[in-house]
Amino acid sequence: MGIKGSALVTGASRGLGAHIARRLAADGWPVAVNYHAEAAGAKRVAAGIVAAGGRAVALHGDVTDEFDVRRLVATTAERLGPVQVVVANATGPQPVSPAELVSWQDHLDQLEFFVKSPTLLLQATLAGMRELGGGRFIHIGSDSLRRAFPGTSAYNAAKGAQLALARTWAREFGRHGITVNVVSPGWIPVERHGEVDAPEYVADVALRRMGTPEEVADVVAFVASDASRFITGEQLTVNGGHHG
Repeated sequence: MGIKGSALVTGASRGLGAHIARRLAADGWPVAVNYHAEAAGAKRVAAGIVAAGGRAVALHGDVTDEFDVRRLVATTAERLGPVQVVVANATGPQPVSPAELVSWQDHLDQLEFFVKSPTLLLQATLAGMRELGGGRFIHIGSDSLRRAFPGTSAYNAAKGAQLALARTWAREFGRHGITVNVVSPGWIPVERHGEVDAPEYVADVALRRMGTPEEVADVVAFVASDASRFITGEQLTVNGGHHG
């Protein structure tokens, strides 16, 4: 495929998104660092990329709003080139609640980020990817879907729909050279978690340690690269063998 356009990483002002943006930039991608509320964080990420010799801009946008998504994609194309890689990383609150207390609105809140937002992003970038002769759409998923943690029914239902989107889109758009995959981390501590000491969790991880954001970003970079050109409709789980 080669780098012909840019990469758009949503929710990239901190956490996994920030690490993914930096990693893609290190591979030569011009990167749009999307944010909704944390402008200062996104600008720091973009400035760090530029200081390291890359190209990046921090761009505001609510990725659950159709107008904002189209504006975000258009601005990315204007500043960095047409979007060739989308990393759908943005998310919202993920409350844990027993199923008997989960409302329909709770389900809708999760679907906003894992179904509506990716759909808007795909529709806004599809024409550009076709013109470039190919592209990558990468959902950031979660191993929670497979592990089925109690209290996460709304979150897991939306993550299941996210995976179904990826597999269906892979069939629809493969003829255009567009791959669609899901990178699903386990529990990867980032800034918002603070200092983490979780011996019981680590005891269930085959590699006997917590994962790092860099390890997730490395897998995203692989999926965005030519090395993954014959992989589509797949879920790549990054959890150190946490299958218990």
